[in-house]
Amino acid sequence: MTISVFDLFSIGIGPSSSHTVGPMRAARTFVAGLAEAGVLDRTATVHAELFGSLGATGYGHGSPAAVMLGLEGERPEDVDTETVAPRVAEIRDRHRLRLMGTHEIAFNEDDDLVMHRRKTLPAHPNGMRFAATDAAGTELTSHMYYSVGGGFVVDAETTGELRIVPDTTVVTYPFRTGAELLEHCSAHGLTVSDVMMANELAWRSEPEIRAGLLRIWDVMQACVTSGCSKEGSLPGGLRVPRRAKALYDKLLAEDGDADPLYVMDWISLYALAVNEENASGGRVVTAPTNGAAGIIPAVLHYYMRFVPGADDDGVVRFLLTAGAIGVILKETGSISGAEVGCQGEVGSACAMAAAALAAVLGGTPAQAENAAEIGLEHHLGLTCDPVGGLVQIPCIERNAVGSTKAVHAARIALRGDGTHVVPLDKAIKTMRETGADMSTKYKETARGGLALNVIEC
Repeated sequence: MTISVFDLFSIGIGPSSSHTVGPMRAARTFVAGLAEAGVLDRTATVHAELFGSLGATGYGHGSPAAVMLGLEGERPEDVDTETVAPRVAEIRDRHRLRLMGTHEIAFNEDDDLVMHRRKTLPAHPNGMRFAATDAAGTELTSHMYYSVGGGFVVDAETTGELRIVPDTTVVTYPFRTGAELLEHCSAHGLTVSDVMMANELAWRSEPEIRAGLLRIWDVMQACVTSGCSKEGSLPGGLRVPRRAKALYDKLLAEDGDADPLYVMDWISLYALAVNEENASGGRVVTAPTNGAAGIIPAVLHYYMRFVPGADDDGVVRFLLTAGAIGVILKETGSISGAEVGCQGEVGSACAMAAAALAAVLGGTPAQAENAAEIGLEHHLGLTCDPVGGLVQIPCIERNAVGSTKAVHAARIALRGDGTHVVPLDKAIKTMRETGADMSTKYKETARGGLALNVIEC
């Protein structure tokens, strides 16, 4: 399966790539299939079921709203985030929705959208099943999907096995592992971003790649700006206060000369701003997931604001390098909190950001790979235990800490020569095995850890 940097960095909506973005895409795919099969106009009811982690924490992650809007034909990259709440409220009040925005049907959320808190489908914790029936109650079609992390959705055969339709695009420098990536760099005298750029040319021209990545950067900046301007509490019942604006105002009022760690507070601010926007259902870039969406923007903001000589070319190299590490993580590890815990989300984002920063600061491919390994290694075993099933505690602060860890990892790597005992591939293998051993209650089910021990008020 060939993965593009634009698969890993996609513009979407909060609060979760696997629980919001994925279900919206799956629901839209299902109704688009009804239209293609010529049965949309005959459809009288649509029944949706969410299983495993989706059923356990879907309410806190906005999954029901995502499914309803997906059935109405919305895409996460296009949906107007300001209209989500009133549109969902209208569907709930009227008990009706418009499939693909055109064909109106009755829809009672209590009956037609079932959240299975304890049942799972066989192939992945984030499973969904959709079925459409006609006015006589005869099933027209049904389908199963899995949201496998980062907004990626795959469908399933009736056996329940994942059926991934691979992108068979031939790229110049194919790689699945860190070792293969470094081999290409060494054999051809290339940087990590050079390898990724050469591969991206299989889909787009270089100007298109550059423009697309700078568009991603624009959305990241807009997300930080929005997060730094809002006050109040986050939705969901925990009444978690927004902190980014107050911190932003304080940092602007200080000159930082007396505090050698002043810059670190800015990095934390950038991450807090993004993840507060994500928690409130705002526009974010999945990087590589929504739960970890603040880390790469925070480190990239640090580069642009505090590193002399930083420019748009560096932004492009940064995102390409981060994308290359993301490809390896997606191919050989996991970026799904429901599958391996938060080590697969915050750990992966930290690894990607660390490698990217090391690269734009002049590091060699070996140093970039070392930085990625450090970033991932020191998140191994990290659980996903969101309080109340919301992407707020510990997720928001975890992004701030993960961002500063990424900077630290890059600096450690740059002080060495790239040689190290544990290669990135071994750290990813360990992450995958640790996730397999991890109890389900620590994998985005809100049934263990902080989610169990912090009393909701």
